[in-house]
Amino acid sequence: MKIYHLLSVAVALCLSLFAAKAQNNGPLTPEQQEKQLLEFVDKEVQRLGGLLELEYWQEFYVDSTLTHDLKAMSVEMDDMQKAKVENRDLYIAVQDKWMQQIDDSYKRFFTEEQWAKYWKSGGKRAQEARDKRNNKKK
Repeated sequence: MKIYHLLSVAVALCLSLFAAKAQNNGPLTPEQQEKQLLEFVDKEVQRLGGLLELEYWQEFYVDSTLTHDLKAMSVEMDDMQKAKVENRDLYIAVQDKWMQQIDDSYKRFFTEEQWAKYWKSGGKRAQEARDKRNNKKK
């Protein structure tokens, strides 16, 4: 009986994985992209809110910043894709530009302590990676 139960669970798991993979093979619809973006923004607001002990108004600004800037980045990348731009470095440059914009916005409304904690939790590494890529172009 236990073997039958384990077998049925394994089959169900395999079927659900194949179904998820089949769904993910095609391009996402604009509605799916929007939903994914908003889910990511919600998770990031919660993560930063807990990590930095953000006040309500700061969470609002994080949400607004991410929603606006990530949508704008997505539009810019979609335009490049539609123009059949194949240079990977150009896509990375667009991403770096918008990530820098997000960091610049955060710096304006985070306290010094919050900024220092954000910086230590990965912001500094991300900035160093952007700077390194930018210096390679020169």
